[in-house]
Amino acid sequence: MRYLSLSRAARLAGITRAELQTRIRRGDVATFEGSVAVNDLLRLYPSISLRDDDALERVERIKADAQPKLPTGETALPDPQVLLSRLHGLSQTVASQMSDIESLKRLLDQIGERIDTMAGARESEVSGLAREASAWLRDARDRLAAEAATSAHSQLYARDTFLRIMAANVKLIPSGHDFFVEGNETILDASVRAGLKLSYGCSSGNCGNCKARLMSGETWKMRDHDYVISEREKAMGYILTCSHTAVTDLVLEAAEALSVEDLPRQEIRASLRKMERLSPDLVMLNVQTPRTQTLRFMAGQRARLTLEDGTAQELPIASCPCNGRHLWFLVRRGDDAFSQAVFQHLRQGQMVGVEGPRGDFVLREDSPEPAVFVAFGDGIAPIKSLIEHAISIDLIESFQLYWTTSYPEGHHQGRWCRALKDALDNFSFTPLLSNETADVLDVMRADFSEAQPMRFYIAGPENDVEPLRAALLGIGIEPNRIAIEHTAS
Repeated sequence: MRYLSLSRAARLAGITRAELQTRIRRGDVATFEGSVAVNDLLRLYPSISLRDDDALERVERIKADAQPKLPTGETALPDPQVLLSRLHGLSQTVASQMSDIESLKRLLDQIGERIDTMAGARESEVSGLAREASAWLRDARDRLAAEAATSAHSQLYARDTFLRIMAANVKLIPSGHDFFVEGNETILDASVRAGLKLSYGCSSGNCGNCKARLMSGETWKMRDHDYVISEREKAMGYILTCSHTAVTDLVLEAAEALSVEDLPRQEIRASLRKMERLSPDLVMLNVQTPRTQTLRFMAGQRARLTLEDGTAQELPIASCPCNGRHLWFLVRRGDDAFSQAVFQHLRQGQMVGVEGPRGDFVLREDSPEPAVFVAFGDGIAPIKSLIEHAISIDLIESFQLYWTTSYPEGHHQGRWCRALKDALDNFSFTPLLSNETADVLDVMRADFSEAQPMRFYIAGPENDVEPLRAALLGIGIEPNRIAIEHTAS
């Protein structure tokens, strides 16, 4: 019996991993050590076809960069479009042969059963059983020949073969997390894009913090690195994930940050890349870190920003950890020195000190049940980070966002919310204007069943957040299912 990882099975079926996990929790399909049997996947999704593979769109985007430099004397690769067509043909051929092998294995098992039956029969019955077996074998071979062209197994293997050519799957131990490496990206870059938190520092081959042990599979060294791996470590399979890409599916033993305590405190000298005015009293800052110092943080956490004049303030990060070089922050005009300096003196290109991460308002990644996000006013900043991360890791069953604000600029991230709603079947957005706890709770209770297990993430001023938490506790929500973050009033 052949098994597929959940991530690969979801890609082959053209669904999200969250949807597949929902089917698993409902008992529609069984798993074995975190994998799904091919037969069970085909039973759930019998219409799997290579032609429907949305991976082809990703291939179109990356194929221009996918042509490697060959050693002198070797034949040059053909045009990317020609190569892509040949890969299609190769995957179909290999898949057909794999499907034939699987069918022949089943046929041999059935032949063995009939031989066992004849061996235990009386001598007078053997001749009749042999003739019956001969006729059955001819019919079975004809049936296999007829099914070969349309075999669901063949289609699935073709799809899987093509995916393996274009994207390698990396499984991490001991966590069991997995992700895909696509195009020419490094293992580390792919893990960050997938929302995972592997250990790393400079990401340029100098510090060695991203060192991991290759347990199985083949990698390719994309660039040299200054950090020296000892001969003993090389013999044990250690590599730098920032300097290698995956050639085949991999199993890596690697350190991951699984809690806020696992992340180191970092101090980075960054620069202001963009300053976007959302209203006369609200700006959004895009702070860019150096290439060699990406901020490692968990979605929902905060960082302390220090301007060139020394004024500083701790702010929620309003962006996904999957792009730790580009950090977004909301700053509202107030009487404090920091916001005054931002609105009066801060200009694009100026240096900004970033220190962090701080806070424990983070996503429960071990809880795939539906998540409800509630933002009061500028509490949308950490909530936005949580939602973007939740989408990148593709583990949560569904998302509901309620955002209430009475500020003049209104729902300034409304376009982002609507884009997610259009793109995702499992995301809903409800804009509100009332901060009254009873009004917010009434809208929420109309949308979900109290018997359904959910997790709540609430961010905003304390005088708005705490009454809603008390109200949720009052209707029977368990305290450990409610996470809160207090933001400035």
